[in-house]
Order: sequence, then C-alpha cells, then structure tokens
Amino acid sequence: MRKKIVAGNWKMNLDYAGGISLFSEIVNMVRDEKKGDQIAIICAPYIHLNSLAKLGGDVVKIGAQNCHQNDSGAYTGEISAGMVKSVGCEYVIIGHSERRQYFAESNELLAEKTVKVLANGLTPIFCIGETLEERNNGTYFDVLKTQLEQGVFGLSADDFAKIVIAYEPVWAIGTGLTATSDQAQEVHAYIRKEIAAKYSSEVADETTILYGGSCNPKNAAELFAQTDIDGGLIGGASLKSRDFVDIVKTFNS
Repeated sequence: MRKKIVAGNWKMNLDYAGGISLFSEIVNMVRDEKKGDQIAIICAPYIHLNSLAKLGGDVVKIGAQNCHQNDSGAYTGEISAGMVKSVGCEYVIIGHSERRQYFAESNELLAEKTVKVLANGLTPIFCIGETLEERNNGTYFDVLKTQLEQGVFGLSADDFAKIVIAYEPVWAIGTGLTATSDQAQEVHAYIRKEIAAKYSSEVADETTILYGGSCNPKNAAELFAQTDIDGGLIGGASLKSRDFVDIVKTFNS
C-alpha cells in the first residue's frame, strides 16, 4: 500500500516562538483527531527543526525544506543532509519550484542532493511541476518527464522506492489557482506511468505522489479521492493549525 502523506511547508515564515506555538497546536490536534495511518509532516525553517523534533516528532514528522549536496566544507550559510538528520528530521524537500526559480537549482544539482539525502537515511520529497506558460503551450508532460529523468531516474529501483514525488503546478502555488481534480489526476497518472516504464509497475504502484498547489480544506477531499493522488504538499494552509489538521483528517474516513 502506498503511504498517505500530508506534508506542510512553512517556507520562510514564523520566528522561533511562533513556530513552537503553531507546531504545539498541530501536534495536539493531530494526536486527538487523526484516525488512520496517514503521515503528517511539517517542513520548517532550519531554526525550528531541533526543537520541533523534540516537541512532537513522534506524532508529526519533521522535514527540512532544502539541504546542500555536499557533506561538509566551506559553504557558508548552507546545511548538509547529515546536519538535518542529526536534529531529528526524517524528510527533506528537494527541488521545490521556488528553489528552482529563485536559486537556479538545476535537475542535475537536485539529482546530487537526492543521492545525498538518501545516503543519510532521509526521505526526499522530490518536487516537479510546470509553469503557466508550459501548461498553456502543451509542453508540460515533456517538462515533467525531463525533470524526472534528470532528477531521479538515475537512482536504482531500490533507492527510487524510498522517495516521495510531489507534483506542484507552479502556476497554482500561492496564486489561489488550483488544478482541477481531473487536471491533477491526469498528471499524477502520467507520472506513475513514466515510473512504471522506467522501473516497473510494482515500483510505480508503491510510489507516493503528492499534489502541491493551493490545496486547502475545501478541495482536499476531492483531490485526494483521485486514484493516483496520495496526499498533499501544503503551503499556506500549513500555517494555520485548523486548516492543516483538517487536511490531514481528509484521510480519516
């Protein structure tokens, strides 16, 4: 069975006290209200990771939003996968569209990061997605295939089976726009088909694929009901405890 996952991405939000307060609310609500084996994750800024893991990492898993591709060295301001691991993280987001756009992270660089994350016993949440222009000109399948081929299809089948894929239509991140459930399902099915062609139908069937793109409590149930959508990578809604937990609870029934 594929894992059902709801992963919150706080991005560059919340000071230390604010992060502790919000996470405490989320942990208590998840503990009281979640029914089922779905996994809740919060991917927080680096300043929060150690404290959040100690505060409730057994209830809500902890993830980083990025890491460096090297183990150590003269990389001022960077954090390695080993450092992330050492403070209690279990997940790392790799290749979020904002990292690709604002920091010019290439597929080749993201492939290096993915290998390093896996080597440190962490689970990569590997993001792929198309821009509005690529969606409108009909090249989005080609874009997604290239991101998969250059980013993660160099992994062995055993290693690929350890990762999570997140489809995030760039045009629906922070814009209030959301892919329809049919649009999202179409892309998720395509991704699973490409995984099957590269590895096997068994590997594809076991791969968790999340939807990320203005997912909220109002549309989560319709999105998550689709055959190939296994949860969400949640942005803005993860900064509100009630909204985030209600999305987690979508899998309760």
